[in-house]
Amino acid sequence: MHDRYTRGFKRKLGPTEKFLSAAAFLIGGGALLLFAFFLLFGSLNLVDLQFDEQSRLVFDAALCLLFFLQHSLMTRGSFRRRLIRIVKEDYQGALFSIVSGITLFVFVLLWQGSDLILLSPDGLVRWLWHSLFVIGLAVFFWGSRSLGSFDSLGTRTIRRGPDDDWPHRAELAADGAYRWVRHPQYAGTVLMIWSLPHLTADRLLFNILFSCWIVIGARLEEKDLVAEFGSAYRAYQQQVPMLIPRPPGKRIAPDDDNE
Repeated sequence: MHDRYTRGFKRKLGPTEKFLSAAAFLIGGGALLLFAFFLLFGSLNLVDLQFDEQSRLVFDAALCLLFFLQHSLMTRGSFRRRLIRIVKEDYQGALFSIVSGITLFVFVLLWQGSDLILLSPDGLVRWLWHSLFVIGLAVFFWGSRSLGSFDSLGTRTIRRGPDDDWPHRAELAADGAYRWVRHPQYAGTVLMIWSLPHLTADRLLFNILFSCWIVIGARLEEKDLVAEFGSAYRAYQQQVPMLIPRPPGKRIAPDDDNE
């Protein structure tokens, strides 16, 4: 489920807008690429803190908690409404990308790999398991494409123009991947998380914590969507599954009653 706006004009960027756009692209985009590498191949083991096995897992869990708190706090509607008092609304997406990128860099670079191997299949099973990454990536980009104007780094929002030129009332729409699953990007991410067949203790910890966080985050996000769209979103919840895709039935009408 997503918000749909009419495209506005592009404004001339000043020094602040250029800096935020460049920083969001380099830091946010670079961190996403690094995280994708982490998902695909596991711990990079770049910084060895000389922890014992138990301490490594405790430290890794703390890194997860740091990322969860930062990401969840900055995506909440209540936080964004407070932030707008000091940061322009069209800067917030880029700011989120920058802060999230820094947090993600710290997360991946400091992650402590475990020596305990729980599972590591070979041959065809290994390749089929690893193919979940490609499937998950395809689902993720399908969900992004279904959004139409998805702005992953916040740079497009900066270029679109002043806030006054954009309507603030969102339209409820369910197209493409959103007819199959309410959170296609989350569903794709879960597949990528579990796509590494070489399962060590730290990777299992990561998989479980991130999967739980995604489910909790999706539920929190839907509270905001129910508050915004009311009965229209509740009807959508009844017809479309949250994370496990299902072939679509009756098309969700975007003009349902918004309470």
